[in-house]
Amino acid sequence: MHDVLKERLWRKLEVLPEPQLYEVLDYIEFLEHKYAAAQARQPDALQRFAERLEDGMRVRSVAPKVISGTVGLVGTARKVLRTVQDAGRDILNPPPASEPRSPAPRPPAQPDRNHDSGGTP
Repeated sequence: MHDVLKERLWRKLEVLPEPQLYEVLDYIEFLEHKYAAAQARQPDALQRFAERLEDGMRVRSVAPKVISGTVGLVGTARKVLRTVQDAGRDILNPPPASEPRSPAPRPPAQPDRNHDSGGTP
């Protein structure tokens, strides 16, 4: 999908009320089942949990505002876990140094002004 279409779809979705967003999701899943040539990429475990939780709440006719708050909390937890995971990955696998760095050159030594250089005035 090209960027112009993605932006257009996103712009349209942003203005819809939440109950209609679920209708859009249902229709997209219907179209995916009917026409998709390939499988959509699989979500991670926490995303799958959030989606199952959301679907279960929808089946029980929970108000969209409550669903949004609950699933939003799981989404926030998912972002935090991703950040921790990325930080751990960076600690365990630091990026390779592009080139070895040589120590910075030392400045020339300054003469000691408190010490007399040998002669008396």
